[in-house]
Amino acid sequence: MLVGEFSKSDEAIPKKNTDSKSYNTSEPQFKKEGELVLLRADKKDIIKKLDIEIADNDAERTQGLMYRKNMPETQGMLFIFSKPETHTFWMKNTVMSLDIIYIGADRKIVSIGKYAKPFSEETIPSGEEAQYVLEVNAGFADKYKLTEGDVIDFVKK
Repeated sequence: MLVGEFSKSDEAIPKKNTDSKSYNTSEPQFKKEGELVLLRADKKDIIKKLDIEIADNDAERTQGLMYRKNMPETQGMLFIFSKPETHTFWMKNTVMSLDIIYIGADRKIVSIGKYAKPFSEETIPSGEEAQYVLEVNAGFADKYKLTEGDVIDFVKK
């Protein structure tokens, strides 16, 4: 059953839903809000530099990378939480496969969820307390041989 408003000139075509509770599912565009550097555990070697979008409030963290169809390898999203705690992420409404990198308050990687499946509602736990979470394209962690103990540094723009 189709419910909607109709006009006399286009009786078979429902008008656009103007309900304020509808959600925007169009593909969001990347907005550079900072730069992040991944370093080996000894902090001597740079692994990779990324442009990052920052999710540091509830609305941004809830939206995350939902509805994005692709992302260059040089970009990622950094989730910033007010304090370290265990986290679980999922891939609901997320079109592309991701690596989810959990990072402690000391900015060291504590765990990595690799190749998270698009649209999956299966949770991906941090396993340990994390204050930051970095989402990058699937395969990134393997390509750059990221391991627990590697470090991030970032600057907000």
